[in-house]
Amino acid sequence: MPVSRRTLIVGGAAGAAVAALPTGAAIASNSGPLRTDPFTLGVASGDPDHDGFVLWTRLAPEPLADDGLGGMPSRPVNVGWEVAQDERFRHVVRRGTAVARPESAHSVHIELNGLLAGREYFYRFRAEKHVSPVGRTRTAPAPRASGGALAMAFVSCSQFEHGYFTAYRRLAEDEPELILHLGDYQYEYAKGTYTIPGGNPRDHEGPETRTLANYRQRHAQYKADADLQAAHAVAPWLVVWDDHEIENNWADEVPEQPDPDFLARRAAAFQAYYENMPLRRSSVPHGIDMQLYRRLHWGRLATFHMLDTRQYRDDQGCGDGYKDCPAAVDPARSITGAEQEKWLLDGFRRSTAQWDILGQQVFFAQRDNNAGPAKVTSQDSWDGYVASRDRITRGWVAAGVRNPIVLTGDVHAHWASDLKLDYDDPTSRTVGAELVCSSITSGGNGADSDPATHPFLKINPHLRFYNNQRGYVLTKVTRERLDADFKVLPYVNTPDAPAYTRASYTVEDRVPGLHQTYSRPLDPAPTLRSAPAIPDTAEWETARP
Repeated sequence: MPVSRRTLIVGGAAGAAVAALPTGAAIASNSGPLRTDPFTLGVASGDPDHDGFVLWTRLAPEPLADDGLGGMPSRPVNVGWEVAQDERFRHVVRRGTAVARPESAHSVHIELNGLLAGREYFYRFRAEKHVSPVGRTRTAPAPRASGGALAMAFVSCSQFEHGYFTAYRRLAEDEPELILHLGDYQYEYAKGTYTIPGGNPRDHEGPETRTLANYRQRHAQYKADADLQAAHAVAPWLVVWDDHEIENNWADEVPEQPDPDFLARRAAAFQAYYENMPLRRSSVPHGIDMQLYRRLHWGRLATFHMLDTRQYRDDQGCGDGYKDCPAAVDPARSITGAEQEKWLLDGFRRSTAQWDILGQQVFFAQRDNNAGPAKVTSQDSWDGYVASRDRITRGWVAAGVRNPIVLTGDVHAHWASDLKLDYDDPTSRTVGAELVCSSITSGGNGADSDPATHPFLKINPHLRFYNNQRGYVLTKVTRERLDADFKVLPYVNTPDAPAYTRASYTVEDRVPGLHQTYSRPLDPAPTLRSAPAIPDTAEWETARP
């Protein structure tokens, strides 16, 4: 009887015929064989192209070891890998051996090409006698392919202490073909430093992350979560960081608070990030520098422009919070840096895609919280870099981009917005749409809310939707339209919450702006299972220690 995909992918079974996996030539041991399972962090794939993708795993029989090395011996270990067309590995198309080295925390990145376009594949690893769970991945369509549909999901902000990663599990059960993570994959805080009302349901191990060992240990704690592993194993990921992968609200070489060791901390965080993500060799860090902005083509259906709004930005002009800030409109200031801005604008001019999708970190549309004449906005978002936003918006208009879509994380709530040429004029032309996903856990349970009563939507008529529950956004992209379902969970302080669609929006081909197609009635008494709701505020993301 065939094993179902859900058993293999979501359940994490290793599959059949494992004896076929290669192990390679023996490497001299200085501490004997691996006696316990080294695949405690699961498997992942990422950065799919039309003829390949990246496969990832990291060996860590003791993932929470204080030295960040996962309990591995201080020797290289051969890791066999194979890729098949079927879940049972009866039709293996590629196999080989890589070396997991201690200087890379025994992580493995397999960068494959030469595969068939637009195909689903399955993969697994072997280290000595141990076999990994099975992962599912896929190649992008051929460069000139334009038909079909893409099931794509995007997520952000998974603070381990604030709740259980059930949203990742529900996302895996939806079986998307591509997942974007838009930042705050892990958080840097020591246990109990960043708390929510009612108390944190679980704790971080180790101190605040500052050293390479700290960051390796913290990534391992997150990767050891079974729900997160399920989401990684179901589809290839496109990842970009935001701030908490290093430290809160950093800006290029400027930390949030004075810190003479910040650049060493940044280099350590970058190294650990690469070691723990399915990234290509082009993203290998070099000290304090790491190439993370990049472009992925999904045939002619969609081009994904993945941005880095942290590494090259000018420092926040008036601090990090909501301010009426003259520096926000300084045309010399940038959130992307000049080189990345040029790369993005060149990409717009050359694009032949049906949809141009920006995967990025912080709120793009204007979000004024003052009904009076003063403009009070978040200086950590694009509102703090108004000229930078204007150049990019006008750049896609001038390039004739057919359907510009901005995807955003960071703010721990679902939002949807029309994008304008002039946000101060409600009648100004709509030139795109922004979809913002809530957090996986950050901020705790949250609560259902009526968008019509939110003050930001009254002050900013281009803002169309708001919801303060945890969750993710699931989309279907076709030639005719992009449909987005805002998925929410009623609680995250205990495991296994259900997920449901709170609202759905559509963007039609060549019709910029959002159209609501579904709205679930407000739940007047959501079940929160003991922990109180967090305050209903759009500034929760800055309510830190």
